[in-house]
Amino acid sequence: MIYIKTDEEIELQRQSSLLVGTTLAEVAKHIRPGVKTIELDRIAEEFIRDHGAEPGFKGYGGFPASLCISVNDAVVHGIPDETELKDGDIVSVDCGTIMNGFYGDSAYTFPVGNVSEEVLLLLQRTKESLYLGIEQAVAGKRVRDIGYAIQTYVEQFGYGVVRDLVGHGVGRNMHEEPEVPNYGRRGTGIKLKKNMCIAIEPMINLGVKEVYQDKDGWTIRTADGKPSAHFEHDVAIREGRVDILSSFEEIEKVLNKK
Repeated sequence: MIYIKTDEEIELQRQSSLLVGTTLAEVAKHIRPGVKTIELDRIAEEFIRDHGAEPGFKGYGGFPASLCISVNDAVVHGIPDETELKDGDIVSVDCGTIMNGFYGDSAYTFPVGNVSEEVLLLLQRTKESLYLGIEQAVAGKRVRDIGYAIQTYVEQFGYGVVRDLVGHGVGRNMHEEPEVPNYGRRGTGIKLKKNMCIAIEPMINLGVKEVYQDKDGWTIRTADGKPSAHFEHDVAIREGRVDILSSFEEIEKVLNKK
C-alpha cells in the first residue's frame, strides 16, 4: 500500500523532517575525539523532546536508543554505547522524529578530527550521489531511476553499493512502501506519483558491497572492514520539481564553524 499524502500532510511531515536536521546539527556541535556515542544519543533525545516531538527510533522494533550511530565499518543501525570517537573516525548519525503524527528520517556522516583524504572523498561522493538520486524523484519517473543515478555515479570510483538495505516510503509510519534501492536498471520499478513521500539514503562502502549483521542483532558492518558512508533525505514527489523535506543546512553551518 503506497500512501499519497495531501499537501497539508506533507507540510506536517516537513516539520518533523526539519526537526531531524536541527537535531543532527545539535549533535554535530559535540562530535569530536573522546565523546561517547551514548552522550550524543542523550543530547539528541533531550533536544527532540524539548521541541515537542518524540524520538522516532527509540523502541521501534525494539531498538534501544534515539539515534543509530555507526562508526567506520558500521554501515547503519549502530547502537549508542560507551564507545569513544577517535581522531580519524567517521560516524554516520541517523535520526528519526515523530511530530504531528508524521515521521522525519534523515542521516549524515561526519568526519571526526583528521580524516584521510580517501575517506573524505567517500563522504563527499556519497552525499553527491544522494542529490543525484533526488534529481530523479519527480512524478512520472520510476523508483529505479533513483537507484540507477546513485549506483552509476559511485561505482565509477570503485565503491560498493549496499544491496541488503534500501530507502523507503515514509509518513505516518517510519517504513512504508515503496522500497527505494540505491541501485537498479533505469526505467524500472514503480512509477513515482505526485505527493508520495520517500526517504532516499545511499549507503556506500569504500570497498566491497557485501555486509553482515553484528552479534548485537542490529549493527550492519562491511564484509571487508572498510569504512561506509550514509546520507539520507526525506523527499516529497512533485510534478516537474524536487521537494526535499529535510535539510542539511543547519548541520553544515555547525561544520563550517569547526
